[in-house]
Amino acid sequence: MKRTLKTPIRNEDIESLTAGDIVYLDGTLVTCRDVGHRRLIEYGMDLPVDLSGMAIFHAGPIVRKAGEGWEMVSIGPTTSMRMESYERQFIEKTGVKLIVGKGGMGPETVEGCRRHKALHAVFPGGCAVLAATQIEEIERVEWQDLGMPESLWVCRVKSFGPLIISIDTKGNNLFERNRAGFDQKKGPVMEEIFRKVRYIK
Repeated sequence: MKRTLKTPIRNEDIESLTAGDIVYLDGTLVTCRDVGHRRLIEYGMDLPVDLSGMAIFHAGPIVRKAGEGWEMVSIGPTTSMRMESYERQFIEKTGVKLIVGKGGMGPETVEGCRRHKALHAVFPGGCAVLAATQIEEIERVEWQDLGMPESLWVCRVKSFGPLIISIDTKGNNLFERNRAGFDQKKGPVMEEIFRKVRYIK
């Protein structure tokens, strides 16, 4: 069954989700990456968008003017780990409930998601043009002084995804779980390779 989250997202909407589950998003999605996080956490600036119960996307989109508004051309995820040092505090200060990006995140984000009931999810890489088709409208843009990639693009989305939950509200981390499993399997495989091709070791 297709699971769709709708903004504003409530705790009860996400508490049953587990790392590895797939969801889609309807409602408001705001792009927010490095400098947006730094302005809030390091510089103490107020965000010009209320993110309580909302979703952010670690992304630097390509956008073009369309009449009086804007049109999304491409919007692929950027590496979430770049925001790791800020994300726990970001979750606490903003009340954001869904963070979307590329790749996994670490213990700071895990703690933020566990303590404040939020999720981190990954959007499939290489699908930036597909993602743009799931943007129904760019409602407004904030902090244009930062340039196109770092501005806060406030978008209305429909069936945005698939989004793979990588960190759930209980603090389970899909990437760490998978890494542990891979490491467990790696030893015997490497030993077999070293035995057959001795000069590698």
